[in-house]
Amino acid sequence: MTYLVDTHCHLNHDEFNQVSETVGRAEGEGVSYVVVPGWDIRSSERAVELSEMFERLYAAVGIHPHEASKADSVSLQRVESLSKHKKVVAIGEIGLDYHYNFSPPEIQRNIFEAQIEIAKTVGLPVSIHNRESDADLMAILERQATGSWSLPRRFSYQINPQPRGVLHSFNSNYDIARRAIALGFYLGISGMITFGKKDTETELQKVVRAIQPEHLLAETDAPYLAPVPHRGKTNEPAYVPIIVRKIAELQGLNEEDIRRTTSYNAYKLFGVGEAPPPKIAYQIKDSLYLNLTLRCDSDCIFCDRKGEAMVKGHNLHIEREPSAQELIAEIDDPTRYKEVVFCGYGEPTTRLEVVKEVARFVKGRSGRTRLDTDGHGNVINHRDILPELRGIIDAVSVSLNSIDPVEYKRLMGDQNGNGWHAMVDFAKEATKYIPEVYMSVVGVPGLDVDAAKEFVENEIGAKFRYRPEF
Repeated sequence: MTYLVDTHCHLNHDEFNQVSETVGRAEGEGVSYVVVPGWDIRSSERAVELSEMFERLYAAVGIHPHEASKADSVSLQRVESLSKHKKVVAIGEIGLDYHYNFSPPEIQRNIFEAQIEIAKTVGLPVSIHNRESDADLMAILERQATGSWSLPRRFSYQINPQPRGVLHSFNSNYDIARRAIALGFYLGISGMITFGKKDTETELQKVVRAIQPEHLLAETDAPYLAPVPHRGKTNEPAYVPIIVRKIAELQGLNEEDIRRTTSYNAYKLFGVGEAPPPKIAYQIKDSLYLNLTLRCDSDCIFCDRKGEAMVKGHNLHIEREPSAQELIAEIDDPTRYKEVVFCGYGEPTTRLEVVKEVARFVKGRSGRTRLDTDGHGNVINHRDILPELRGIIDAVSVSLNSIDPVEYKRLMGDQNGNGWHAMVDFAKEATKYIPEVYMSVVGVPGLDVDAAKEFVENEIGAKFRYRPEF
């Protein structure tokens, strides 16, 4: 199984007087890396000391809002000095806390912003504490994002902006989650995800169910917030798998999917762990996806094809296109999977002959196939390709994205303006040749989901699928 990262664990707390044993238990549960944040100068120094003692421990340094009234220019200079240590990966734990108000809100805000400026100066992400301070916190982050951080390209459609930090132990609503993600922040999911009544979903659980795992980190916040069934006891990094399993349950994915994705997210944000190698075949849940190409006739504004090309912790940034025989070797026995999907970050029908050869192999061995496409295969290949797919493709999923041709052109980067009509014609024609036809939309702001669903079901005669933006 993929290693795990505890992205927020106070091993510098007095509760942990046997750090070696705690680290050993974590490693026994597959938790290979731990980020240890400070909350004042002494705890930040201790975090750095621990990172020097243990190879796979890393530090974050900062002043917690509870300690803000004790901070001065000297302590802020010390945070900046500590931040330059080679194993310091973030400025944190910093932020706002209006529940206890151990420090006056105005002072909290000043110290918070001063530390954001330090993070910008030294080029580190921030680990943010937020309790009952959503409005002020987001106002600060959105204002700060207009500075040297720079805003990501259009907020409404940015999927993977440059990471700037994490809202640690996230417990706010979906709107705050969405705004934070759009600014380049991850949501740190702690043991709170396991709290609540058995048959009633908490607000946090609803948020996590709705957010793609590419925007989540796993953390314990130990020694606090131990997950069920250890609630009320001392938390520790060995409990990260419990949190990961709950996230997987809520998202309808396998534990391995969440392990892989959250661990890559930690690597992307903190540089902790390992970069995954490119793959030509990758498993998500119980399906095998084939990464045929990065070439595409579209340039969707919500696609990361030209960027990292990562999907749930899988690296799809291949340097060359695989042959049919290489893909067949990866599949081996197709009955091990629910379905074999022709997908990747490019458009599979640009390699139609490879799709057909591999599909025939899968069907010849009692497997099931699906083609994920933008619906431009006939334009790309200068002929009607659907009769060639009859009998070897069981399902087709077409990216609809918009029922408005003008909006479609903008979203898809459609240069000639004919893509929408080609896509619609392809989907309609597909219902004659392919047993199952789906059309999907991404939930960008302004999308009329009901109208899109009605169009797909009544105009096309296909099944409708909705994918969240974040």
